Amino acid sequence: MKQAPLLKGALEGCVLAIISEQDFYGYQLIQQLHQSDLKSINGGTLYPLLAKLEKNGALTSYIAPSPDGPDRKYFHLTPTGFEQLTDFKKHWFDFSKQTTEILRRFTK
Repeated sequence: MKQAPLLKGALEGCVLAIISEQDFYGYQLIQQLHQSDLKSINGGTLYPLLAKLEKNGALTSYIAPSPDGPDRKYFHLTPTGFEQLTDFKKHWFDFSKQTTEILRRFTK
């Protein structure tokens, strides 16, 4: 089974979790996801998600100079974003526990 269908619902929570630690710009966030073995994530997947999270108030953004070229757009988690992350984690851990239980019980 490919990772994409499972990842679709989890990516938002992963992005919120990563940005909760520090502000990130898009390419840096893609690199962080790749380091976490989510290598299928690219800009075409990530940037629309960041725009959605910013639109719904989970993130804010700001422009900062880059030592390597053009200015970068950094994303910062808002209080609403922290609430969404807390809610996501609770639901994810419950879902994961229930799914693991079913897979252990009904597969040999």
